[in-house]
Formats: sequence, structure tokens, C-alpha cells
Amino acid sequence: MSAPSPPGPPSPFIPLHTAVVLLIAALVGLVAGGLTFLAGNPPAVGLLAGLGAAGTSIPVLRSLIG
Repeated sequence: MSAPSPPGPPSPFIPLHTAVVLLIAALVGLVAGGLTFLAGNPPAVGLLAGLGAAGTSIPVLRSLIG
């Protein structure tokens, strides 16, 4: 009978690739929303523009960052 092996380190919560993609998408959304707000639009329009830019950049970033 062999001794039980010690447990390895826990797996990461999300993979590094996913974290980088989401971080860059959040940055893209902040820039797009901020520029939209600074152009004289209401904050809600800036928020929607930022969310839209972040959401549409995720598939592009996922394919670019491999």
C-alpha cells in the first residue's frame, strides 16, 4: 500500500487567456464609454456605448490573443 500523495496546488479560478481578454475588453469599454461621455452625450449613452464596445471586442480579442 502506498502513501497518499499530497494534493497539488488548486487550479486557477479562470485561465490566464480569459483573464487577459476580459481585462483588455474592460479597458476598451472604459475608453469608448469615456470618449462618448466626453463628446457631450448623457452618462447613460456613454455606459451603453462602453458596454457595447466591450461586448463586441471579446470575440475579436479571443481570436487575436492565442
